[in-house]
Amino acid sequence: MRQVFDSTVERLFADIASPAAVLACEDGAWPQAMWAAVEESGFPLALAPEALGGAGASWADVCGVMRLAGRFNVPLPLPETILANWLLGAAGLAPAGGPVSIVGGGSLRLQGSLVSGKAPDVPWGGTVPLVVAVTGGSAPMVVLLPTEAASQLDGANAAAEPRTTLLFEDVAPVAQAPLPAGWPADVLLLGGALVRAAQIAGALEGVLAMATGYAGERVQFGKPIGSFQAIQHQVAVLAEHAAAAVMACEAAFAAEDTRIVRLQAIAAKICASEAAGIGAGIAHAVHGAIGFTHEHSLHLSTRRLWSWRSEFGSASTWSQRLGRAVCAAGPEAFWPGITDGRFGTLQEQYA
Repeated sequence: MRQVFDSTVERLFADIASPAAVLACEDGAWPQAMWAAVEESGFPLALAPEALGGAGASWADVCGVMRLAGRFNVPLPLPETILANWLLGAAGLAPAGGPVSIVGGGSLRLQGSLVSGKAPDVPWGGTVPLVVAVTGGSAPMVVLLPTEAASQLDGANAAAEPRTTLLFEDVAPVAQAPLPAGWPADVLLLGGALVRAAQIAGALEGVLAMATGYAGERVQFGKPIGSFQAIQHQVAVLAEHAAAAVMACEAAFAAEDTRIVRLQAIAAKICASEAAGIGAGIAHAVHGAIGFTHEHSLHLSTRRLWSWRSEFGSASTWSQRLGRAVCAAGPEAFWPGITDGRFGTLQEQYA
């Protein structure tokens, strides 16, 4: 299934997400035709159970889809929709029709049958009709909420992708169900970190291709700049970080199958977030002044790298959590923790 998914989605994104098409979306208009093509492909339902109308794919199957969404800078909440429908299906709820986003943090509470609270920086929160969230409290619930019922504070990240803060006050969910037993309430934060890691890996592959191509074409002092050792070294460092990010997210997606494994997801986000800043810097250094122009497509990827590395937890945030868990587990648990993924509070693995 992975090979079919990857080849299909690569052709699709090549057709609909050209640099010009991506740049045209930065005025805030919803790309309806682009979303219609993605929805027709069926990928928004990839992780939803077959019994509920989805494809029943595993996490390993969709890693390439997430990476390609990053490589082509797809200006749609496709990763968020795939993740949202996965959680809805896991809770026994039907997948949402159309685009849907996720709430990775905030202070949502379910009181009686109504939801109140703040959901900050929701990707495409002011554009999609629905968002999936997990409410706080002793009995977390998976809720599907209408965005039209919320007060909205519009914003955007550095890549001009919409990021909206939603304020809910006594809003009735469209659907709700208990969070599966044993699952942590931060499952959407963890899942969001995982998909952003894959998008970063894909974007790094894209900027690596642009940097190597430009280094072979740009002539200075009578020869391509890619023949200079300093440039070769920088491109090699970029390639190393891109490969590390790709392998980290591939390992995490493979480990998860139909579930998310906390340690691998955290490691993937840390690795990818660190690589994002280094890779973007090198790509611009190789391109020189032309890479900073609005006409060149490099910025479509690098602005996303700078934005995505901080979304759903930065490298420092996740590193601190990982460090505390390792220290709490003690020295005797260090090597077993590395080999089987269990470090104290990181032991949660949920199906």
